[in-house]
Amino acid sequence: MESYLAIDLGVAKLLIGEIDRNGTVLAQKRYPATFLSQRDGVELIKRSIDDYIKTIGWKGSDFRPSAFGVGLTGRVNPREGMWLQIDPERTETIPVAAELTRHLGFQGYIDNDVKAATRAVRHYELSSEDFVYINVGATIAAGMVVGGQLLRGSHFNAGEVGHNSVGVNIDVMCSCGRRDCIEQIAAGVGFDKCARFLSHKYNSSLQIPPEEVKVDVQEIFRLAQAGDELCEVLVENAAGSLANMVMNMVRITDPDTVVLGGGIVADGFMHGRIVEKLNPTTMRFVRNGVMLTRLDPELIGLIGAGVVAMNIHENRK
Repeated sequence: MESYLAIDLGVAKLLIGEIDRNGTVLAQKRYPATFLSQRDGVELIKRSIDDYIKTIGWKGSDFRPSAFGVGLTGRVNPREGMWLQIDPERTETIPVAAELTRHLGFQGYIDNDVKAATRAVRHYELSSEDFVYINVGATIAAGMVVGGQLLRGSHFNAGEVGHNSVGVNIDVMCSCGRRDCIEQIAAGVGFDKCARFLSHKYNSSLQIPPEEVKVDVQEIFRLAQAGDELCEVLVENAAGSLANMVMNMVRITDPDTVVLGGGIVADGFMHGRIVEKLNPTTMRFVRNGVMLTRLDPELIGLIGAGVVAMNIHENRK
């Protein structure tokens, strides 16, 4: 049986696993992902791969996987296998694909983590040539497929939609230097920042933890359903922001489908609230509507990394 090694390195977690051609996760293991630089991240991957092979081993092959794929946070040049940047403060060009190929002894390929997830959606869920996948998790980013092509941009920075202002003005500063970016309202980091920023204005039972601990978004959802004033405002602002972002992207890329994924939207609580705020005229050509991905939100990045390996390996045979 043919299988692929998949590696998903996000902001706060590293997931390593093995998938087969049907997208079935044959085995997986999660590692803490605390790293300060790209070099730290690459060394973490190497150590974790060694541990994975020792403790889990290969499940889909008696020999080894056919190839490996890696999804990385930040800017990635998949054609040259280069990891370019985590954020503007952490920029270093590292030939990750070549380094890991030498380390493992077989060929591999890399991509941005959300673009890898977009590949998974296209490979296993949609036959569409024109769709948008929006990942709403700790941060917000998107993969945009137009005319069958996954948009990347001149500097591999296309899809950083978390840094769009979407008309919900609460005067929260973003790390990019702009105010009211949607990431600071509707992502995990945004719920945390807005809860702290607005807590003195509204009555609430929400416990605000110390700065080094993020506010629990699921607790915000639970309290919002119970009528908590602050949490209702946080949810309303996030839903309005996400609806506006969806409509902006519809106007820009003209998709037939919008797919939402990521931990913030995965349980469906936000989905209906977003959809009810969408303008019918703006959305009239989105024939398949705004849907939640059916892929496991905890594994979509891992599956996407496997698809990166599968797609490129097959094309180069």
